Amino acid sequence: MADDTAKAWVVSMDMGLGHQRASYPLKEIAYRGVHLLGQEDISSKVEIKQFHKLTRGYEFVSRFKKVPIIGKFLFWLLDRFLYIEPRYPVRDLSRPNLQTRLVYNMIKKGLGKTFYERLAATPLPLISTYPLPSLIADFYGYSRNYCIVTDAEITRGWVSKFPKQSKIVYLVPCSRARLRLNQYGIPDERIFITGFPLPKSTLGTEELEILKYDVGQRLYYLDPQEKFWSLHRVSVEYFLGKENTIFKNKRILSLTYAVGGAGALAEIGIIAAKSLKKHILEKKIKLNLVAGLKKDVRDFFQEGLQKLGIPDEFVYILYDENRDNYFERFAQLMRVTDILWTKPSELVFYAGLGIPIICTQPVGIQEYYNKKWLLEIQAGIEQEDPAYTHEWLFDLLNFGRLAESAWDGFLKARKFGTYKIEEIIQTGTMKRESSVLRR
Repeated sequence: MADDTAKAWVVSMDMGLGHQRASYPLKEIAYRGVHLLGQEDISSKVEIKQFHKLTRGYEFVSRFKKVPIIGKFLFWLLDRFLYIEPRYPVRDLSRPNLQTRLVYNMIKKGLGKTFYERLAATPLPLISTYPLPSLIADFYGYSRNYCIVTDAEITRGWVSKFPKQSKIVYLVPCSRARLRLNQYGIPDERIFITGFPLPKSTLGTEELEILKYDVGQRLYYLDPQEKFWSLHRVSVEYFLGKENTIFKNKRILSLTYAVGGAGALAEIGIIAAKSLKKHILEKKIKLNLVAGLKKDVRDFFQEGLQKLGIPDEFVYILYDENRDNYFERFAQLMRVTDILWTKPSELVFYAGLGIPIICTQPVGIQEYYNKKWLLEIQAGIEQEDPAYTHEWLFDLLNFGRLAESAWDGFLKARKFGTYKIEEIIQTGTMKRESSVLRR
């Protein structure tokens, strides 16, 4: 940012890692750091208990899903509560639903009032990466209220009960999210298509020198038979610069499997490790398993690898009990990751880093739409049977398919989100650009 003094309240909520991941890249402009709704610095003791029930309930249902019958039923109830209507036929969906009315009534009864009082005492712009802080501030008429949308399409619950009177300005990752907000009654003048905020340590400056270098190297690892390079060399050299397309060959192919914030689908990582064991031990591929902030997931990975007879030094497990440390370590891991395998959460937007994404089955309706968007821009691939990873993964490599996905993601997914959001906080608006590299 040109003005280093520009600051904003940056507020998230402990509802899975996705919302917090969106707040981390904005730490440079965060007033007194990134805040979580439900923590002591911005919430009363009564509110902390209320928010704790919300967050723990969400995580419990997410992880309980695999329990036969009752787990699936509880998740179905949650999914119905958070249901996103089909977009077509195009119609007005601005009428408040049950979710909207419940949230509005809780705020009306005082939920989040302490947070608003803290906010009003230092009236800086608010950037929320979860809808509830913005909805609370909006209830009290707070201006310069920005809400970062963390999925390709969202529920009606992201929008005020009275959308026409609302002051919330939405910062969205893609056009799909804008169209959905239009259906909920939000006009275009209160929507900026910024892109998802990505860590600056994966980008570099606004010249994107780090990203250009990393993508240039990754495309070689993803195309051992040079199927991709024979078709796209001129285009790659144009966008990345010839100096970034000279292969350094400093490591081996790297596959990262990342579980969700609640630890869902961790078992796929071990199934993939079993399938790839021979390739891992022969150092033909480096496997990274991301446990996030979950010690029990880290332990599950360690025990699974031990049973498979794969020594610790052959597989990197990313776990950190500190949230900020984890996000920065994850960002550094992305720099040397060639393939990201994960559920279609907010991580689909990391396709903008030129990383092909292999999708597990969606966990929740919003992930269904994230996956739909990712496949639409041809930056992602649906997983095959994890037990046969050693077969289908190398077919994708040899056909150049993963390199194609990496390049499509780099060209089509916006990567300037962090810089655009900073620009909006500084100036109140942003320059809309068509440049592939500045979107």
